[in-house]
Formats: sequence, structure tokens, C-alpha cells
Amino acid sequence: MNKNSKKKPKKTQSHAIRNLWILFGGLLVLIVLFFVSVAAGLFGAMPTFEELENPKTNLATEIISSDGKVLGTYYVENRSNVRYSELSHYMPEALISIEDERFTEHSGIDERALFRVAFGVLTGNKKGGGSTITQQLAKNLFPRGENLTTPQLVLRKFQEWITATKLEYNYSKEEIVAMYLNTVAFGHNAYGIRSAAKTFFDKSPKDLNMEESALMAGVVNAPTRFSPVRNPERSLARRNLVLQKMAENGYITQEECDSVCLIPIDMTHFGVMDHNSGQATYFREFLRGELTEWAKTTSRSDGKPYNIYRDGLRIYTTIDSRMQQYAEEAVREFMGQELQPMFYKHWKNQKNAPFSNVTADEIEHIMETSMKRTERYRNLKNAGMNMDSIRAEFNRPVRMTVFSWDGPIDTMMSPMDSIRYYKWFLQASLISIESHTGHVKAYVGGLDYRFFKYDHVTQARRQVGSTFKPFLYSLAMQEGEYTPCTKIPNIQYNIQLEDGKFWSPANSGDKNIGEEITLKYALAQSNNWISAYLMNQFGPNAVIGMARRMGVESPIDAVPAICLGVCDLKLIEMVGAMSTFANQGIYVKPVFITRIEDKNGNVIQRFSSEESEAMSQLTAYKMIELMKGVVQSGTGIRLRYAYGFDNPIAGKTGTTQKQSDGYFMGITPDLTTGVWVGAEDRSVHFRSTQLGQGSHTALPIWAKYMRKVYDDKSLNISKGDFAKPNIPGVDLDFDCDRYDNVESTESIDEF
Repeated sequence: MNKNSKKKPKKTQSHAIRNLWILFGGLLVLIVLFFVSVAAGLFGAMPTFEELENPKTNLATEIISSDGKVLGTYYVENRSNVRYSELSHYMPEALISIEDERFTEHSGIDERALFRVAFGVLTGNKKGGGSTITQQLAKNLFPRGENLTTPQLVLRKFQEWITATKLEYNYSKEEIVAMYLNTVAFGHNAYGIRSAAKTFFDKSPKDLNMEESALMAGVVNAPTRFSPVRNPERSLARRNLVLQKMAENGYITQEECDSVCLIPIDMTHFGVMDHNSGQATYFREFLRGELTEWAKTTSRSDGKPYNIYRDGLRIYTTIDSRMQQYAEEAVREFMGQELQPMFYKHWKNQKNAPFSNVTADEIEHIMETSMKRTERYRNLKNAGMNMDSIRAEFNRPVRMTVFSWDGPIDTMMSPMDSIRYYKWFLQASLISIESHTGHVKAYVGGLDYRFFKYDHVTQARRQVGSTFKPFLYSLAMQEGEYTPCTKIPNIQYNIQLEDGKFWSPANSGDKNIGEEITLKYALAQSNNWISAYLMNQFGPNAVIGMARRMGVESPIDAVPAICLGVCDLKLIEMVGAMSTFANQGIYVKPVFITRIEDKNGNVIQRFSSEESEAMSQLTAYKMIELMKGVVQSGTGIRLRYAYGFDNPIAGKTGTTQKQSDGYFMGITPDLTTGVWVGAEDRSVHFRSTQLGQGSHTALPIWAKYMRKVYDDKSLNISKGDFAKPNIPGVDLDFDCDRYDNVESTESIDEF
């Protein structure tokens, strides 16, 4: 009995151990089966191999300048991808130090961190999270969704673990870091490190220094809490913590850490990237419409049309960011510092200012028409509000931000008062085109896109005044036996109209009346009588035909007065047409895009110039010689005596009725640039031609722009002369004696 009793416990002990192993093995099998089931998608969809290879994120379409700078983006989320090689070496070091110190050691899941979290939960002393960078990437790439229950959240966590291990299997550590930095949000509408570097520091990710990289790495944990804009002190402490972690992990020395921690956060270059800010805002908005139409007829590999807000396209444009900057600066400097203050002074204490030659009833009509164009009016009308209530609403002061040349102003103002306030501002636009290629290098559609959405380059049609005369003169040079030195009697001419009446324009001055003057002198002085003479020789339809060959598409009435520019045309049409002269008679349709690539860099489409012969080389050269006279001794002579330009320039000023519009078209061998200045309403203008003519309002912007362009030697813009055509037996010397004897004085260019 005693012997048997001693053997029984051994059997029981062995049995218990076996059962324990069976239980352990069973649990292990269950865990394996659970993970296999999760991976197989039995508890919910898991990302496929194809999705891991090509994760779908909302990628912003980038608008890229010809010199490689990102001008702006179209996006749902402002996100653009970078490769690991495009990162500053500090950025991965900072990220790993603060988010996942053992990133290079684990395979997607950090067991030590998990045990630390589990122990913290059990003891109530939780310190830090257990998610690795790879797990966070899995969560970013395949979001959890909202309003998950606790069981769903736990299950989702397991799914993220499995996804993380798959990511580790499919990608290198460097690729995972880059993917993570591409997907994470940094706050202030910046998604991904490229957008964040631009938003916070106006830099590319490659150029981020140590302290900037540490700041970026610290922000990702809680973009609002650690925002250097909203919470600068907390952000500084977080940045310095990252730097200390970098030192502890051996990426930097303790001395470097201590030194850099003393550097304050520099947010002087901070700027939220949106559709209202940055470079070339009017151009980007114009391009948005063009690309939207392009996307409707261009399909991805899956047969669906491209989406410019999600597909991460790269739009390579013709805009040069340096020239764009100079154009924007020229408009801002002259309009804000010179012309607008002059306009205020000109109208000070004047009745009905800034409206000219209109009655009180007409002003009321203008104001109500402007009211009905506003978004506020449309919203109130759609809400069913009657007209009396709408007017009352427009006369009730509300808090708003309004434009000023000294920066936006937050104020209390009624919407109707704000409309009257904005009537005071003179607008301006500029477009600069590479003469031989048609590439648009600079595009300024207005003063500030945030406050003035209307684009005066491609949307607005305004009377063009005397800038239309080159079309007439081109026809004379092409079809008639005229040269710049041909002389015409300077007398008033009458043109008989279809109804039997006669039309005869007035001249702005009384110089050389009754004398014979050369066509070069006539165009230089913007002589209306000689224009009437030429119009009588060729007729309106022939002139319109020349304008059409030079790219003008807007409607033009076939009346004799078009020789003075009574027609409403777009600035881009005028500048595109003027570039024909520098391009030896070949019209090149303005080009905005050179190519479009997909998110992987594959070229979807290339764009080339559309060319057509508008006139002969000889005619084009004659016109260049004619228009040189405008700058040498005509309405554009201010370029010489006031701005010091001594290189060959062909040009034409323009001024419309009552000085409502001022123009200057300036042509050099490389660039054709046009400038328009005027108010939103044509009844708002200077009261004198001397102040309101194009040589006073538009020409200075051209001068400031071109001075900056010439000073930037990296642009390589020529100051040389225009090329002469090689035409045997034809005398190309148009240095007319009559013209040379004219005293060089600035003349008035009047409609």
C-alpha cells in the first residue's frame, strides 16, 4: 500500500504537466489561428499585397515652375511624397529618437515596448506608447474609421500589427521612414514632410537643419498641442526633448544638443499653403480650370479620369519662379507705394469720389449691381430673403477682413461700405511671354487673389486703346507699299460710314499739323489722324483679319473706330499678338504647361507650341522698327529718361476713354510683356490724361519688372538688338530723317 501510494503522485504530476503543455499548445494554436484568420480577412478586410505595394493616399497635385520650384498645389489633403534621399539626414534621426528608438532592430512590432505598456496598464503607471513607426504607418495608410467599439478597436490593433509586419517585409527601413513622413499630418493644413517643410520654414525637406528637423519630429505626436504657432513654449520644450533623445541615441553629441537647444524657434517664414497664398495665385487658379477640363478627357490605367485633387500629378509649367516674383514685386511696389497714394491724393475732398462724371443715381446703380455680384447676395437670395431685407443686411456692420497695401485689416464694416471701399483701388495685371516659344514666364492677374478673385489677364476684356494700332500698321506694312519712313500728311481725315455719315477722330495734340510725318513718328506719338488715314485705305475687316492671324479671338465689331482701340480684348491676347513681331512674323499661341507626370514620374502628356505665320519676316521687322520709335522719342520715352533703359526696346502705350484703362506693351528680343492698369469700374479713374495715360500708370510696372529681370544674370535675358531678316536686295535701314529731327519729349497718348 505504501509503495503504491508513493507512485501515484508521480503519475498525477506528469499528467498535470502534460495537460499544461496541451493547454499552452492549444492556446498557441488558437493564437496562430486567430492571427491567420485576421490576416486572411475573416474578421474584416485587410490590405491586399497590391495595396501594400501601392498604398492609396490623397496626394496633392503639384504646380512646378520651369526652374523647379513648387508654386502651389491642388489638394484634398495638402500632401506630396518625397523619397528617403530627399530628406535631411537629421529628419529620420529625430523621428526615430522620439517615436521609435529601436526602429532599426524590430520587424514592425517592438515587444519590449509592448511589455512596458502592458506592465504600465497593470500597475497603473503607463509611460509611453507601444506603437512603432511601422504600426503608425499602417494606421495612416489604412485608417481605422470612427466610432469603433472596444472589441473592434482591439481587433483593429491586431490588424495593424499584421499590416506592420507585411510592410516590414515589403519595404526597407528607409522606405518606411519616408512613407511615414509622407502620410503624417503636421497641422496647419500640412500633410507630409514636403508640405510641412514648405509651410513652417519655406524649405524643401532636404534643407531642414537640426533644430527644424527636431521640431518637425516633435510636432507629429500632437500637431495642435505642439504647434510652434499656437503653442510656441510647449513646442520649444518638445523640440528640445527630441534633441536630447537624439543625443542619447548617439545621433548628435551632448554639446551639439545643449548648443542647439538655446536657439529660439524661427517662424518668420511660416505660411499656410492654400489657394489664396503663395506665388502665382492667379495663374494657379487659371490653370485649375484648364486642368479640370484636361482631366475629363484623360484617363488613368484603371480607365477612370484623373483627379487633380487626389492623384498626385506633377504639372510642369512654363512659369519661372524668379520672374514671377519680380512681376509680383513690381506690381506691389508701384501700385502700393506710388500710384494708389497718388490716386487717393488726386481725389481727396472731391464729390462722389472716386467716381467720375456720373450722377448720384448712376452711382447707386453701380453699387447695387456690385452688391448683386457678391457671394453674400447670392446666399441671401437663395435663402429666400426679399430685396428690402437683403439691403438691410448689407447695411448692417459685421466683422470682416479687408485688403490694404499695408496688410489685411480686421474691422467692423457693413458689406455695402466694404463695396464702396474697394471701389477706390486701382487694379493691375501683367503677363510676360518668351517671344520665340510662347512660354508664359510671369502671370499677375490682380493685386491680391485673397481679396480680388477676378483675373485681369485671361478673364477680363477691356478697351485696349492705342495698343490696337500695331494691328493696323502691320496690315499697312504687309499689304501696302509702306515702310516706317513712309510720309503721310498730318491732317484730319474723314471716313464715310455705311449710313452715309462721316467719322473723324480727334488728336491729343497739335504738333506738326499740316506737315508730312513718317509712320514711325506717327506711331511713336500715337497720332489718331494717321490711324484714320490707314483705316480708310484698308477697312475694318482687313484689320480684324490681321488681328485674328495674330491670335486675337475676342469679338471685334467691324467699325472704323477700332483703329483707336474701342474693342474689348484680353491682355493675354494682346501680349501673345505683340510677341509675333519679335518672332519674325510667326504667331505662337501662349503655352502654360510643358508636361504632366503621374505620381510615379511617368509622363502622361507633353505640350508643344502651336505656331502659324501671321505676317512676313519683313513686315515683322518693320513693325519692330516702328515700335522702337515709341520708346526712343514717343509716348514710351519715360523708359529712357526716368528708368535708364538704353537697350533696344519696341513698345506701345495705350489709354482709353477718360483714362479708364492704361496699357504698356514692351517687346525685347527675348520677352514680350504687357501691363494693364485700371479700376474695377470704368467710371473710376484719374481725371487728367497726364496722370491716367498708360505711360504713367502701366509703363512704370513694366520698367520695374524688367529692371529686376535684367539684374538677375542667372535668367540670361538679352539686352541685344532684334535679329534682322536675311532678305537679299531689301534695304532694312529705317532710320528716318524726319523722325530723327523730332525733339524727344514725352507725348500724351489719348484715346
